[in-house]
Amino acid sequence: MQTGADTAAGVVLAGGRSSRMGTPKSGLEWHGSTLLYRTVSLVARTVGGPVVVVGAPGQLLPALPAGVAVVEDPVEGLGPMQGIAAGLAAVADRAATAFVCSTDMPFLHTAYVQRVLRGLTVPDVDLVLPVARGFRQPLAAGYRTSLARLITDLIAEGNLRPGMLFKHCQVLQLEDTELLADAALARYDPELESVVNINTPEDYAEAHARPPAEITVQCFGALAGDGRRGPRPVRAATLDEAASGVGLTLDRQVVAALNGDQITRDGQVPLVAGDSVAFSSGDGGSADLRRPR
Repeated sequence: MQTGADTAAGVVLAGGRSSRMGTPKSGLEWHGSTLLYRTVSLVARTVGGPVVVVGAPGQLLPALPAGVAVVEDPVEGLGPMQGIAAGLAAVADRAATAFVCSTDMPFLHTAYVQRVLRGLTVPDVDLVLPVARGFRQPLAAGYRTSLARLITDLIAEGNLRPGMLFKHCQVLQLEDTELLADAALARYDPELESVVNINTPEDYAEAHARPPAEITVQCFGALAGDGRRGPRPVRAATLDEAASGVGLTLDRQVVAALNGDQITRDGQVPLVAGDSVAFSSGDGGSADLRRPR
């Protein structure tokens, strides 16, 4: 996780009603939560900085994780460039860089976000543009937040396509091989499914039917009885599902540590391949869960 002056922000474009989906993608159910909650929470646990959701004017959004801000597109119907500009402007005073993505990426992995943001440490790079699975991915990319002004100027001139932005700033393109040179990304997302999005009801049904990622669960203290002792693999998309996988309910009596760091009782926190979850009981368990094991 980045810290200090290098802390990155997160910008998630909620999007409006999709003509092919018939409903806003942000509210689609996803393992007891919504696609928007899943995307926002995953970005938030990765970037270490402020996270904003950009919605259409007057758009009603589903519940969001605590601390996430919402900003509106000032003008409806101008496409993703306007949303990107609004999101970058909203966080520019608190972060120099941001990971920008759409809400409909159910297989987005933290390793992908980290790899993209690392590209912004290259001197003079303004935008890290993955060219993954054969396509440019401007809505799964890294931006300097200072680009908000340039994007706004381009929109005012009638340039609404992301391709026009690429002509006016320093872009680092990352092909599949360059992305997968990252060991964690190659291990946990070798097909670069992080950039797969949902455009039709069939896409959604197929994605929803896939088994969740395999994570590692371990229980400590009083919860380690009943055959729960020792790490064990569990397929789970959220902390609630991870708890259920070992016969627990995530409530006031149970606390979870994600990857030995994030302490939470939010059962909707998304999980990805390679995550480890430790469960303990009572308020006193939090400190124990942070200790190296």
